[in-house]
Amino acid sequence: MVYAGIDVGSVAAKAVLLSGGEIVSYVIEPTGWSPKEAGRSVLARALAQAGRSRADIKSIVATGYGRVLLDFADRAVTEITCHALGAHYCYPENNLVIDIGGQDSKVIMINEKGKVIKFVMNDKCAAGTGRFLQVMALALGLGIEELNNLPQTAPVNINSMCTVFAESEVVSLLAAGESKERIVSGIYYSIARRISTMPGSLDNVNGVTFSGGVAKIKAMRETLAKQLGCMISVPDNPQIVGALGAAILAGK
Repeated sequence: MVYAGIDVGSVAAKAVLLSGGEIVSYVIEPTGWSPKEAGRSVLARALAQAGRSRADIKSIVATGYGRVLLDFADRAVTEITCHALGAHYCYPENNLVIDIGGQDSKVIMINEKGKVIKFVMNDKCAAGTGRFLQVMALALGLGIEELNNLPQTAPVNINSMCTVFAESEVVSLLAAGESKERIVSGIYYSIARRISTMPGSLDNVNGVTFSGGVAKIKAMRETLAKQLGCMISVPDNPQIVGALGAAILAGK
């Protein structure tokens, strides 16, 4: 039997197929204008990739901001629950999950079974999200993929976490002759500082799982680990953690 999890986020839609407790396929694509169609598309592509059909699926769980629009799913479950289970599947020894997505960021404390103990979520503004990083990159005349190629150096201080004010700050720093390398390092540090203050006390943290598209940026991972004062683990594909958790729930 195959179990499907679909995570339709603001930026990307993801589908994961599980069979026998193992990932048999996954697909990621831009959400675009229609979350519902994006959900259908990633599911169809994941099935094709696995050589399966809809008849092979026993249950589908949807998550993400577009979950309520996926009327073909059997259940819709909050992304907090799904990210917790997906992260636990990847690193069962870790009890803190940090997810930085396109439009929000989440810090989730979980127990030894992957159940949520408590969480903090920033979904009111773009501060500390992938969107924040994208706007800063554009202000620097860089693409997101180019950020990985810049060497880390002593960071400048980015005082504002408001996207509009931080963008103005970056433009002013460039005009003052500051290097892009130092500005980018400062942006990473400002995001890491913001994230590190979200969970409150970190005294009982056994390990950190970092998920979401921003986790793919090596310098961001290193800056966050330094700010937290501990090692962090990143799944092979950190963007599918929510969809993976949804697929796990589909099998329960």
